[in-house]
Amino acid sequence: MVIELAGVCKAFGGQPVLRGVDLSIRAGETFTILGGSGSGKSVCLKHMIGLLRPDQGRVKVLGNDITEMSEHDLIEVRTAVSMVFQSAALFDSLTVYENVAYPLREHLRVSEDRIAARVAESLEAVGLAGVEEKMPSELSGGMRKRVGVARGVALEPKVILYDEPTTGLDPANQRRIGELIVSLQRELDVTSVIVTHELELCFAISDRVALLKGGRIVEEGDAEAMRTSAHPDVRAFLDGVRDAPDIEDPLGGSARA
Repeated sequence: MVIELAGVCKAFGGQPVLRGVDLSIRAGETFTILGGSGSGKSVCLKHMIGLLRPDQGRVKVLGNDITEMSEHDLIEVRTAVSMVFQSAALFDSLTVYENVAYPLREHLRVSEDRIAARVAESLEAVGLAGVEEKMPSELSGGMRKRVGVARGVALEPKVILYDEPTTGLDPANQRRIGELIVSLQRELDVTSVIVTHELELCFAISDRVALLKGGRIVEEGDAEAMRTSAHPDVRAFLDGVRDAPDIEDPLGGSARA
């Protein structure tokens, strides 16, 4: 398994968010974690890259137990696992080139020529060749998301984590991002993990799906099995029921999103 969560619990301010999450994600698959606003999806994702540590339970990534791994040792993990944040998290004061080059300079010792080549390759992969000198403020929302993905693939990771990748986009751009996730998964042979509440995106791109509710995985299976599941929580979610309001996440965004 590429990623394994075993009995992961997490609370903020004494309020439980994850209550014993168990997940196993296979190499090369596109795995989607569904859940309503406040269900803990983003918190779950942040455990997979060590941005959050569990109060209880274990997290394994690419065979390494990262549960108590030092920040220094996590550097190697974070070169193999990239995260695309909900807001794209671009540096507004840097050009597109500098944004995509940032992780290369942070984690690799390579020449500037190699960085330039890799930035160009990454932008071409997301359909944005030639925008290196633009500022984020000059880009549409969909383009900003794609630059965020380009930065995510720049290090040629084995795993890409997507946090609500289509939030705030119009239907055309939502489809474009979904198609991009699928094409990158095939071309780069990466494992993709997506958290979302968007059903159309989920069932268009996923190999397997899990539903997170009340801090636990209540059901998981292949995409078609989940679409037709008779499990009451799955049916309620697919019929539009949503969870409780978000609480604050100390790392930014909603802790339980």
